[in-house]
Amino acid sequence: MIFYNHDREVITDLISYIPKSCFIMTQLGLPLPENASEIRNAIMVELDKRNFEIIDANSKVTGKDFLNKIWRMILSVPIGVAILTEEMKPSTVSNIFYEIGVLNALGKETIVIKSANFIIPSDLIRTEYIEFDKDFSTRFNKFLDTIIELANHYEIMAESLITNPNLAIDYYRRAYLITGNKEYFERVKEIRDNNNFDTQSLNFIQGFLSTEKRIKRKQKE
Repeated sequence: MIFYNHDREVITDLISYIPKSCFIMTQLGLPLPENASEIRNAIMVELDKRNFEIIDANSKVTGKDFLNKIWRMILSVPIGVAILTEEMKPSTVSNIFYEIGVLNALGKETIVIKSANFIIPSDLIRTEYIEFDKDFSTRFNKFLDTIIELANHYEIMAESLITNPNLAIDYYRRAYLITGNKEYFERVKEIRDNNNFDTQSLNFIQGFLSTEKRIKRKQKE
């Protein structure tokens, strides 16, 4: 898959993929709404049980364009979770919905966790969300179970797409991001070696495979 940034230019540098990770979208500036902090803590508890890493806009400082940083962080993760409460400023809510749109456009799995009194906009009223109540843990874990099942689906799709190697590799990339299964690197290498790709496609394939090198380097440190 070829990715275009928010300036409609093709990305030419590498994306640092982070398997088993979740991008949290919420208010980060102080003072934090009490409801938002409570919801975030509850999300962290459930994700930690599954060894999922949490990242947000403050997880990295690049010294460059902030929106471009967010865009690349979203590309690096398999799922995103938005936290919305009635105490948040309209500007904050607008930023969060923009990020949800980017996640959806890039094929990432998303879910909205909202406080009881937050009103969902009409454009998204049909989108399934989770209300933060006594059933939150059960419902959020059902969402995570669905994501794990998707990884199995992506693997099956990749194995079935012999005539479309680019799409097969994209499915393996998606499955890897959810599971962290390193076997997918070998399958992608096999597809790469048995097909003729154009230069642009090869750059993206090598970008994904470079994730394996970064993992090995970290393990040695």
